[in-house]
Amino acid sequence: MSSTRTGLVFVCLAGILWGTGGLALEVLRDRSPMSVLTVSAHRMLVAAVVLLAASLVLRKGPHLAALVRAHPARAVAVGLGTGAYQALYFGSVATAGVTVATVVSLGVAPVLLAVVDVVRARHRAVTHGTVRLTLVVGAALAGLVLVSAASGSGAGGTRPVLGLLLAAASGSVYALTTTLGSTVLASGGADPLAFTTVATTAGAVGLVPVALAGGGPFLTGDPTALVTLGYLGVFTMALAYGLFYAGLRTTRSGAAVIATLLEPVTAAVAAAVVLGERLGPGGVVGTVLVLAAVAGLDERGDG
Repeated sequence: MSSTRTGLVFVCLAGILWGTGGLALEVLRDRSPMSVLTVSAHRMLVAAVVLLAASLVLRKGPHLAALVRAHPARAVAVGLGTGAYQALYFGSVATAGVTVATVVSLGVAPVLLAVVDVVRARHRAVTHGTVRLTLVVGAALAGLVLVSAASGSGAGGTRPVLGLLLAAASGSVYALTTTLGSTVLASGGADPLAFTTVATTAGAVGLVPVALAGGGPFLTGDPTALVTLGYLGVFTMALAYGLFYAGLRTTRSGAAVIATLLEPVTAAVAAAVVLGERLGPGGVVGTVLVLAAVAGLDERGDG
């Protein structure tokens, strides 16, 4: 398997792990009244602690120091952007509903990055690269809309216009942070674990004060809630972003964002299997379209 294909597999695995976060959040909300913003802060904080510990055990200190010296602004910007993306997304969910937030925030990113990739790859024949890219992005977005609509969470929020703007901002920030991360990692000069550690720590430092300003409760004594918070931090943050950034070393940012559309597909399938929610024909078709789009990504990074 080529390094590019391996990188794409890593990104897909990250999307699948992110897709399990919804179920974990539902479990957590049943056990604790903590806000989603507080949960996000805990998630990043747990991930930062785990990544720092892993970096010490694996003796990544020199890599961390080299990264901070070479790309301090970009690494911090990616971390802050990751925290901002989550906050904007949750704000969109609260004001416009889950479906609008998901479709717009996850839909904006691949469109923006597809345009960037077309501009960067303008030397390639338009009749091949552009047409292929258009089909991949179109299938991915159509599948995303169908999966989101089939999720059963289509109720609108109280301020749909504000929610739409927040979702668009969320998708734009996600696209920007992915591009920034890709430029650092694709050069081969940054260790993926070191980059994930620095970015996640910066994100936690930025998000925790925002969560504190949002009001409590900030802690829970429920064992199930604590285990769930640990899962969110270790698997859906530390491991998932570690895989994502490792994959970005050989995968174009546009292709990576399309591959991470496996997140809502995983969430919908998991809800159908674990919670008994009916996926429906539209959800099945949407799942197939997203999987087809991911399979259609060029091994050299189209999309």
